[in-house]
Amino acid sequence: MKNYHISKHDSFYTIGLSYKKADAHIRGNFSLDLTAMNTILEKAKAQGIDGLLIISTCNRTELHGFAQHPFQLIKLLCDHTNGTVEAFQEVAYVYKNKEAITHLFRVGTGLDSQILGDFEIISQIKQSFNRSKKYELANPFIERLCNAVIQASKRIKNETELSSGATSVSFASVQYILRNVANISEKNILLYGTGKIGRNTCENLIKHTRNPHITLINRTKEKAEKIAGKFNLTVKDHTALNSEIQAADILIVATGALSPTITSDHITSEKELLILDLSVPKNVVDEVKHLKNVTTVHLDYLSQITDDTLEKRKTHIPDAERIIEEVQDDFIKWLETRKFAPVIKALKQKLKTIKEEELDFQRKKSSACDLEQAAVISDRMIQKITKQFANHLKENDSDSDSSLALIQKIFQLETSSE
Repeated sequence: MKNYHISKHDSFYTIGLSYKKADAHIRGNFSLDLTAMNTILEKAKAQGIDGLLIISTCNRTELHGFAQHPFQLIKLLCDHTNGTVEAFQEVAYVYKNKEAITHLFRVGTGLDSQILGDFEIISQIKQSFNRSKKYELANPFIERLCNAVIQASKRIKNETELSSGATSVSFASVQYILRNVANISEKNILLYGTGKIGRNTCENLIKHTRNPHITLINRTKEKAEKIAGKFNLTVKDHTALNSEIQAADILIVATGALSPTITSDHITSEKELLILDLSVPKNVVDEVKHLKNVTTVHLDYLSQITDDTLEKRKTHIPDAERIIEEVQDDFIKWLETRKFAPVIKALKQKLKTIKEEELDFQRKKSSACDLEQAAVISDRMIQKITKQFANHLKENDSDSDSSLALIQKIFQLETSSE
C-alpha cells in the first residue's frame, strides 16, 4: 500500500500493546488520559503527521497513523506515558498497511476484545476519530477506515449472535460475587467510581443481586446522584469514603484515576472484605491483598471467566470474519480508486487541453464549423476514454503501478496530491 495521495507518508502503522501480552501494571504505565491524548495529537501535527488515531482503554493502548517509520509513533507514546521504549518492545506489536487495517477491524468488531464480542470499543473509536478531526488529523483514509469499521461492527451485531447473551467485565464481576458471596442480598456493597464500567456494574448488581444496600461514591457527586436517582440508591460524599469502606462487605473500585486510590490505610476494620478492582491502571495497591481479612480480585482475572455464553459466541466467529472481509474489501477498493484518481484527473485535463487546442484551430480554419456541437461530442469522448482507463486500472490491480506509469509517460502527465 504505497502513497495513495491520502498521506505524504508511505505507510500506515498500528503500534500498541494489549491484555494479550501486557499485564494490568504494564498497561497502566502506557495508559493515556484525555490530556495526554490531546498532547500527542498536537505533537504529531507539529511533526507533520497528517493522519492519526489514538485508542486507550483498560485493555489496550494503540496509535494508528501514517509515519515514515513506526518509531515516530512509538516515541510519541512513550514520551507521554510512564512507559519506556524498552518496556514497550517487550510486549508490543507493530502492524503495517493491510495488517494494520485488518487489526483495527478486529479490534472494532469485538474479535480482539478481552471478552469476545464486547463492542464497547466502538464508542472509543468514534471518540478517537472526533479528537483527531479536531486536530485536523482525520485525513480521508482515517475517516473512511473508521466508518468502515463502524459499519462492520453494526453488521456483526445485526447479522450474527457474536454479542448475544450478557457478558462483560461488569457482568463477570457480578457473576463472581454471586458465586463467591453467600447471602448477597444482605451484604453492604460500596461502588467507588461511576464511569462507564461503574455504571454497567451498578446496573448488573441491581438486576442480579436484588440488594437494597448499595452505596455510590464518586469524586464528582453529581454524577453519582444521577445514576443513584435511576435506581433509588444511596450516595455519599467523597469525604465519607473511609467510613463507608469500614461498613462495606464488598468494595467495587471503578475509578479512572492514573494512580492507586485505595491503600491499606483505608482498611481499618477486621471484618471480611471483598474488593473488586475494575480499574486500569490498578486503583488498589498490591499491599492490600496481604491483609488477612481482605480478598482482592482484579479486572484481568474477571476477564478470564468463561461460561456457556462465551462458548456459544465462538461459534459465530466465522460469520463475523466473513462480514469483516466483505467490508474490508470494499475499503481496499476505495483505496485503489484514490490511488488512480490523480492520474485519471490529470489525463482528463490533458485531453480537455487537446480538445481546446483543436477547437481553436478549427475556429481559425473554418467559420462554418459547428464548434458547440464539436465540443459536446469531444466531452463525451473524453468521458468514455477516461472511463476505459479507470476500468483497466481497477481490473488489473496486480500491475496497476506499471499501468499508471505508462499512462503518465504516454500523455506526459503531471499529478499532484488531492
